[in-house]
Amino acid sequence: MDRTTSPKAVYIHIPFCTNKCHYCDFNSYVLKGQPVMEYLQALEREMEQTVEAVSPDRIETIFVGGGTPTVLTPEQMTVFLGMVRTYFPNRSERLEFTMEANPGTTDPEKLAAMKEGGVNRISFGVQSFDNRLLETIGRIHDADDVYRSLDNARRAGFGNLSIDLMFGLPGQTLETLDRSLDAALELGLEHYSIYGLKVEENTLFHTLYQKNRLPLPKEEEEAEMYERIIFRLLEAGYIQYEISNFARPGFESKHNITYWRNQSYYGLGAGAHGYVRGTRHINIKGIQSYIDAALQGVPVMETSEVSEREAMEDFMMVGLRMLRGVRGEDFYEQFHCSLEEVFGRTINRLIGKELLESFDEGYRLSPRGLMLGNEVFAEFIGAG
Repeated sequence: MDRTTSPKAVYIHIPFCTNKCHYCDFNSYVLKGQPVMEYLQALEREMEQTVEAVSPDRIETIFVGGGTPTVLTPEQMTVFLGMVRTYFPNRSERLEFTMEANPGTTDPEKLAAMKEGGVNRISFGVQSFDNRLLETIGRIHDADDVYRSLDNARRAGFGNLSIDLMFGLPGQTLETLDRSLDAALELGLEHYSIYGLKVEENTLFHTLYQKNRLPLPKEEEEAEMYERIIFRLLEAGYIQYEISNFARPGFESKHNITYWRNQSYYGLGAGAHGYVRGTRHINIKGIQSYIDAALQGVPVMETSEVSEREAMEDFMMVGLRMLRGVRGEDFYEQFHCSLEEVFGRTINRLIGKELLESFDEGYRLSPRGLMLGNEVFAEFIGAG
């Protein structure tokens, strides 16, 4: 495991959003009354201290997530993107620079500031084209906002657009999902991410679930929805390159592939996670506590050194998310031993259960394993 090379990927967290969605447990805070400029100044201090401690390699991907980064005003956006360029100036000519956005928060002026600042990929949190469902899950946009936002982005010159869609939502049926897929595919975008709803603690949905007031689809219906999504997107010519992600060839998310290959990345901002030279860290989450901590030093809440064994388990768990699977050569390159030597028994057991399949270079999820991914990944924790 190489503990000397610098990350080639950067994750930056902007924790503000217009409102809190009913299913969201991300580190995000409603924008009203928040000290946005002080936060950006604290973020700049963190960037400065981080690159001083671990000088960046040539950066290949930058991903700005949240919250909703596009709630920044055009002026704040310009300041923010200027900081990113200052501290991460050495960029690949093929840099992928993604920013998450909410439909309705990207007017032409803001998109121009983003384009000027180097952003070249936008990921919109659409979730559904069904206005009733959008209201149910606490989104503040409607389908018209989606069309307008995507149109604005195209006009501003963005040629790499992605949307998130969700399934397994309260009251959602195969029929309503199909209508959303019709609308989504009509757009002919470069990339689609599709996520099943998870009811997380500390969310409104969790409270309703506890009170038996959340009408979720049955497990079999949810599995059927996932199968329908895969069928529809493959039929439309997209490649499923990861459990939840589909792209036109060449438009796969390079930043997310960094995570799935278990490679290192900088994590900056309140509550951000990072993985640098064999150590994972989580930053302080609260806005004001993050700002205060950045005045004293790097605003880290906790760090943990990843043992070689843990790194091997992580390699398998995240690598198998990709449909290309894990390759023995990549494992050997990172750990200087063979995959079978470490996980042979587990792999054989999963092949026996028809959850994994072997190919010339390694192993991947079988079609059945794709439906039971979490069950497969769990097998590698403490496995031999």
